[in-house]
Amino acid sequence: MTSPAELDETVRVTGAREAVEPADRRVRLHCLAHAGAGVSSYRRWPAAVGDAVDVVPLPLPGREHRRREPRVTDRAALLDDLLGPLLKAAEEGPYALYGHSLGALVVYTLTRALADAGAPPPLFLAVGACLPPHATTALIGAADLPDEELLPLLGDLGSLPQGPVADPGGLWRRSVLPVLRDDLRLAKALRQAALDPATGGPVDVPLLAFAGSDDPLAVPAALREWRQWTTGRIEARTVAGDHFFAGDEALPRLIGEACRERVLP
Repeated sequence: MTSPAELDETVRVTGAREAVEPADRRVRLHCLAHAGAGVSSYRRWPAAVGDAVDVVPLPLPGREHRRREPRVTDRAALLDDLLGPLLKAAEEGPYALYGHSLGALVVYTLTRALADAGAPPPLFLAVGACLPPHATTALIGAADLPDEELLPLLGDLGSLPQGPVADPGGLWRRSVLPVLRDDLRLAKALRQAALDPATGGPVDVPLLAFAGSDDPLAVPAALREWRQWTTGRIEARTVAGDHFFAGDEALPRLIGEACRERVLP
């Protein structure tokens, strides 16, 4: 399980207001990444989110500094890994959640579990590059497809590297593809759990939904489909980019503004 100390590996934003910003007005922004990835796409976020926001990327087991840990492929294992530290963090001050693609399903699942546990809710739940749980995509159930069927689906999203690294026996096939397959299993399990009234249904927090203007999977027109997954207000925004727009500066700037709007006078 991720320890509270690991969860508190917060990348702090530097700026004139940091020294005087009251602790109860700083927002922890917990971020989850897309399938097959760690949290490197968030490395530029601390400089982009602006004042009063602390970026807390949360890598799942099986990647980056957690690469030797068993990967999680179902809801129970995910909650066993992340929920405890998040419950503690939720009691310590205002926070928000952002998840990209697979990460969106993860943060939805965490938000529902936090509510079930009676924890203080996040300021908002933000999701990006992800269709809502009730939507169907070609990648649902694709985890066990042979390479010759799965790889074209990934190529359509721009997920395949170029060159020999992606060839049979190459580094990407040996190290990244197995992680991605397990993440697809996790995504399927989380979608199924979201559709179960015992573990899913709408959350009672504001929801921000982001899409890339050129995303071939989670197209901007589908963003409003998230409305049935919250009883709160929903805002849908389109930003420039394809499926992997989380690495650009526009998204963290918008989310940083949303954080400050909810805590600063």
